[in-house]
Amino acid sequence: MIVVATSDFEVYHGVVNELRDRDVEFTTVEPTEDLPETTSVIITDAETRHSIDTECETVTATPGEPRRTVEAALALLRDAGGRLVVGIDPGIEPGIAVLAGEIIVSAYHVPLSEAAETVHGEIEGVTDPIVRIGDGARIEAARIVDELDVSVELVDETGTTPYVGTGARGMGDVLAAVNIARIEGEQIDGREFEPTDGELQVIKNRSRERSEQNRTIDEALARRVASGELTLDEALEEHRK
Repeated sequence: MIVVATSDFEVYHGVVNELRDRDVEFTTVEPTEDLPETTSVIITDAETRHSIDTECETVTATPGEPRRTVEAALALLRDAGGRLVVGIDPGIEPGIAVLAGEIIVSAYHVPLSEAAETVHGEIEGVTDPIVRIGDGARIEAARIVDELDVSVELVDETGTTPYVGTGARGMGDVLAAVNIARIEGEQIDGREFEPTDGELQVIKNRSRERSEQNRTIDEALARRVASGELTLDEALEEHRK
């Protein structure tokens, strides 16, 4: 766990807000207090650091640079927490969770077009990461896998999506990604499949909803969208031509 121990208000405010924005598990203590037993990384300021007696990894924060400070702490946390695992709950807006051991270090709910880039950003510079993706939403999952340049494990995602209450939009996808990250899967190099009639119809329906002229793409274009050859917008453009 990351522990923030600082008497510098600017450092405290910036770092805590950055950690909250990233959904990182952390706690705060006064510099004179004992550190929790679960402490893995400490964030403090230059003046306070000399008064903290610990063998834990420590990051000295620079006022005004909370993002850089948190990035450094997360890098140390990943090394201390265990092997880095990325879980992906595929869909139009995939949930993505990054775990170091049992610690959730970051989580995302992003458009499909940003999923692979998000994963690449999290595993950059990491030794031997694991990427696990759920076996649902086959069309979207295939697109993500094809855009990743690392090996991926395919996970049976049955029962991974929890119930979430009102007002927690997107949280179910993120929590499902956490559960997927914790399940061993079958290693795959790609995700090839033959789309079903139902999946093709879903693509056609989406094209009609997306089109300002209420157009519906034909089956040939729907298949190219399913294979990842075209985006839905590109297929609509070809249909208009």
